[in-house]
Amino acid sequence: MSHDREPGQTADFDFDLPQELIAQTPSPERDQSRLLVLHRTSGQFEHRQFRDLLDYLHPDDLLVLNDSRVIPARLRGVNVHTGGRFEILLLEENATNDWWAMLRPGKRARMGTQIVLCEISGRQGELRATVLETNEEGHRRLRFDGVPNIVGVLEQFGEVPLPPYITRADVSQMQADRERYQTVFAQSAGSVAAPTAGLHFTKELLEEIRSRGVRVCFVTLHVGLGTFAPVKTETVAAHRMHAERFTVSEETARAVNEAKAASRRIIAVGTTTVRVLETLAASTPSLHHSISPAPSSTTRMFIYPPYNFKIVDALLTNFHLPRSTLLMLASAFAAPNETRGRELVLSAYAEAIRRRYRFFSYGDAMLIV
Repeated sequence: MSHDREPGQTADFDFDLPQELIAQTPSPERDQSRLLVLHRTSGQFEHRQFRDLLDYLHPDDLLVLNDSRVIPARLRGVNVHTGGRFEILLLEENATNDWWAMLRPGKRARMGTQIVLCEISGRQGELRATVLETNEEGHRRLRFDGVPNIVGVLEQFGEVPLPPYITRADVSQMQADRERYQTVFAQSAGSVAAPTAGLHFTKELLEEIRSRGVRVCFVTLHVGLGTFAPVKTETVAAHRMHAERFTVSEETARAVNEAKAASRRIIAVGTTTVRVLETLAASTPSLHHSISPAPSSTTRMFIYPPYNFKIVDALLTNFHLPRSTLLMLASAFAAPNETRGRELVLSAYAEAIRRRYRFFSYGDAMLIV
């Protein structure tokens, strides 16, 4: 890797990953994945199993998870006039039956194009989508007709929105994904990708964590393009995040504020959880870092080195794609207020590659303490 560029170039967050280390399936049991522990002050690594997370949690810690539920957001349809096939990935709901979506092949989805949607069985139903407009990123705005609310029939029409680097020969192979590409604590439906750091937890492990005196609470951020859109700009700072919707209950805000006031650790599960907590801290002007409840809000927060974290003291996350905003956030967290976190995280990734860790959504986990 070249070090003659100024920090802040997107290319500085690149790394080479052998294709076979991209996890295609989850580990047999959720909590059987591996865990790389990165100690930020010493730069030391430890190689553990995910269940060993218990060894790193202290009584009175606060563990915060994202309880958003993944919707079956990938649809298939046929052009009413030409018979051409489309794949649709729902991105963001504007109003009932009014969505922004990614369409493939995009160039055939012109204004006014009508698409009849297919059920998972392949049968064409009464449900139709009409292309209303295109934005500068090439996403299509769709109006759905033939059903009161498309969200209510997604189980019948939609597939699990697995990321493009996970391949399945056909829909029949995706039955297991309906359960495994969803956290065991998922509640509020709205994500079009999983908050993957939470996938490693079982209900039993969460109970054991609670039994050791760790407080567990939840935020909800509906994962969308803000999380998974790649950084295409040459410099990191030029990248613009998409807005993602989130909510934080009074109970969670109170738990966070009590932990902060008592100097107890707050451990975020996933980059989405970090962004919710840090967004609220940034919008709450106070010398004592605290947050307010957020019944309905959005964030475009983009965290990259150097960044001063106000709320989060430890981060549990997965191994992320090169040049992704998630890798940049992890790099910022590895050395708060400094730029050296990038080298720390990339050296941890190099070690993970040497030891054949599994990467990305269904891969192994990393704890930064």
